[in-house]
Amino acid sequence: MRHGDKHRKFNMPKSQRRALFSNLTNALLTHEQITITLPRAKELRTFADSMITYAKKGDLNSRRLALGFLRDNEVVSKLFSTLAERYKDRNGGYTRVLKAGFRYGDCAPMAIIELVDRDVNAKGAKDLARVAAEKAAAAAAEAAAEAPVEEAPKAEKKAKKSKKEDAE
Repeated sequence: MRHGDKHRKFNMPKSQRRALFSNLTNALLTHEQITITLPRAKELRTFADSMITYAKKGDLNSRRLALGFLRDNEVVSKLFSTLAERYKDRNGGYTRVLKAGFRYGDCAPMAIIELVDRDVNAKGAKDLARVAAEKAAAAAAEAAAEAPVEEAPKAEKKAKKSKKEDAE
């Protein structure tokens, strides 16, 4: 019998496999391009395409199904707003799998999976925003640290003047 042969098993239980592809789909929809092994990329296509199809439907039940699988409100809101509008005229084939050589160490075939017509600025956008915020905080801390240093010599001058006055 050939029942239940639709998806690859990846030598793990169903719950682990579901969690793996939920997280990989989250990463793909967030960054719009990720690098993983080739069999996982080929299997991930089905999950990502079904999520985008849910988003194109746009009804409440589709949103609940997507949220039940993805478990992340930010990704679901991006999916139903940005990605649904981007792919509204496209009938399937929302992802592209590109072979990327072999991984050093175990020689596993690697692949880059990306969304077709992707936003090139989406990959690493959170990291760029975090780094910019850290730089701004560091600059503010430096400015705050330098301000008391400038006032300190004034205080020393006042102290010297008061000593001179006391001596006279």
